[in-house]
Amino acid sequence: MTAKHYLFLLLFIFCFSSFPSHARFITGRPSPTGLLSDGISTVKNLPYLLLKPPVSAEESCEQSYGFLPCTTTVLGNMFLIIVYGYLMYLAATYLSYGSELLLEILGPGIVGGLFLPMLGALPDAMLILVSGLSGTAETAQSQVSVGMGLLAGSTVMLLTVIWGSCIIVGRCDLHDSVAIDGTNTKGFNLKESGVSTDIWTCYAARIMAISVIPFLIVQLPQALSSTSGRHLAVLIALIISLLMLVSYCVYQVFQPWIQRRRLAFAKHKHVISGILRHLKKHGLGRLLTDDGEPDTEIIRKLFETIDENHDGGLSPSELRALIIGIRFEEIDLDQDDAVSKVIADFDTSRDNLVQEDEFVEGITKWINEAKQTGGAYPESNTGTFKFIDHFHQQTKREHALLGSEEQSDEVVENVENPRWISIKAVLMLLLGTLITAAFADPLVDAVDNFSEATSIPSFFISFIALPLATNSSEAVSAIIFASRKKQRTASLTFSELYGAVTMNNVLCLSVFLALVYVRGLTWDFSSEVLVILIVCVVMGAFASFRTTFPLWTCSVAYILYPFSLGLVYVLDYVFGWS
Repeated sequence: MTAKHYLFLLLFIFCFSSFPSHARFITGRPSPTGLLSDGISTVKNLPYLLLKPPVSAEESCEQSYGFLPCTTTVLGNMFLIIVYGYLMYLAATYLSYGSELLLEILGPGIVGGLFLPMLGALPDAMLILVSGLSGTAETAQSQVSVGMGLLAGSTVMLLTVIWGSCIIVGRCDLHDSVAIDGTNTKGFNLKESGVSTDIWTCYAARIMAISVIPFLIVQLPQALSSTSGRHLAVLIALIISLLMLVSYCVYQVFQPWIQRRRLAFAKHKHVISGILRHLKKHGLGRLLTDDGEPDTEIIRKLFETIDENHDGGLSPSELRALIIGIRFEEIDLDQDDAVSKVIADFDTSRDNLVQEDEFVEGITKWINEAKQTGGAYPESNTGTFKFIDHFHQQTKREHALLGSEEQSDEVVENVENPRWISIKAVLMLLLGTLITAAFADPLVDAVDNFSEATSIPSFFISFIALPLATNSSEAVSAIIFASRKKQRTASLTFSELYGAVTMNNVLCLSVFLALVYVRGLTWDFSSEVLVILIVCVVMGAFASFRTTFPLWTCSVAYILYPFSLGLVYVLDYVFGWS
């Protein structure tokens, strides 16, 4: 029997052992019926005999759906939180696994950009939804702090504990501020080991930082000490949050296409720099005149060396021979595609041949572009400039930052038995959705009951405990990906983390704001919003303008977690923020 079966068995036993029972309490009062004494009617009322007072009707718990177990004891509610939390973990795992299978079949497009991010945020969104739908508005107002605690705790945990752990397990040796794939000889050196990502990960971090705008809007009336505009601010924040959700999904849909275009442009710049370096080498370093202008005479002589049949025009086969001779080892270059792009740049007459004047004009244009991009640096005793080498190095860095083309593949080919995989993916998604919908409400009730039994604010329970259940599958997946110690997997890992936080800030917040607006609840979460803003802005700014993270950066993330928890406690329970 597996651990999963044992857990369901425990839940089954607890269901039957938790139904309300009634007992007669023995007291020292005389019997009002005048029946025969049972021998204890004269005993004084001893307090230690009454181990627990009888639970009144008002203090008794209410069973979820009329049959799920409930209790008012600390240990009983702790048990229920563990069981329901594990069920939510299973739901998140099923949703994650089903999403991966569906992505394997249909590719990143609409499925990967629209549906899968929403499914990943479904457990959190469902818990937030049920926390505000329970009972009357007064009950919802007290329980909605569970939803806010989950929202804040999930965001903070993703960007602190999980982020820092990914830096540790994914660390590689750093050389020239770039992580070398698969190398780890520096151990735990704080400066010489770390993680590198691509430029798309920086874009994901910037989007995450921008996604906190609805929090600023809804918090604005409280910052201005205004009570009249709070309901309107909630509505405006809700509209903007929904618009940002739609925009983010559209970006996710088209991001693979944008990435392919950027990669294609980077490869074309690589071809330009390679050909310029080749011509500079064969032109004895004098592609420019003494005044820095392209030397057309040298360029014409280079044309003659490339024109093998001396017919006055460069054919696609001659250009292909040139490109093969250059040997672009740094990139996986499609030679035919490179030839077609060179012809498109040079062939103004559209005869599929590059004439001598067209070649001179095209090389001159490339040299001027390289000068603008690479800058001019005089070389001693050569009469030319080494900006071409600088342009080449800059192009290599740009291509490396964009990542490999594998990340932008639209469809995964050669999938065996796609019909069965599709059915399995749909079943896993349905099962995860059903478990989430069924046990979200009981979990919120258990957290609320545990809070009452221990006098611990429900916010802190949901801030610390619930994200462990709803984000555990994401945490395990992120750490496993990061442990492969490659730039590509590191980029995917951190992009997923930033994407999950972005969905929290737009989708989960939209659900929360809709509850507050529709049910007329009070927005009373200043300290929680401040924590989310601090963590998202700090980590967003930290990751938006750098692609390499030395090992010491994980300490920043780890420090932010206790800082966030302590800040909420101080602001709420010491200064009484609201």
